[in-house]
Amino acid sequence: MAKLGVVVVIFSLVAAIFPRAQSLKVESWATRLESRKETVTNLQFYFHDTVSGKNPSAVRVAQATDTEKSPTLFGLVLMADDPLTETPNPNSKLVGRAQGLYGSAGQQELALIMAMNFGFTDGIYNGSCISLLGRNTGLHLREMPIVGGTGLFRLARGYAIAQTHWFDPTTGDAIVGYNVTVVH
Repeated sequence: MAKLGVVVVIFSLVAAIFPRAQSLKVESWATRLESRKETVTNLQFYFHDTVSGKNPSAVRVAQATDTEKSPTLFGLVLMADDPLTETPNPNSKLVGRAQGLYGSAGQQELALIMAMNFGFTDGIYNGSCISLLGRNTGLHLREMPIVGGTGLFRLARGYAIAQTHWFDPTTGDAIVGYNVTVVH
């Protein structure tokens, strides 16, 4: 009988110390979802940034008073609506658009800060997007974070490796290859 009393006391102490299953109950205004296996998707496409000509896909929207004096155009901000294609050829299949802004954030070296939404218009990814937010070092091989997404890419995270395929230093126009790995 004494052993039963000890067991009851121990059980009571454990119950008092550790939260009860009832305390894990989800509030009436929230739903708890069980996690599922995640999908890893690799995307490869080309970003066509045109700042010159009669119909540019990226335009200046702001700049600092000393931007023109800076070798890196520090303080310059552009808004973009750039086509994304399957190959570097501008006439290749359109797979989406890159919409967002980027600005020159480096004073000593070319370094852009990019806030860009890659919205896809082709195949099963039509209507889905991924969001990139990070530092872009311009002409070098660079890695930038994927911080979210919508549609099939809801709750996405990952990274984008970008490499300049072509750049015209006279106009500033560029074609950039993107290899993106997304976990969603």
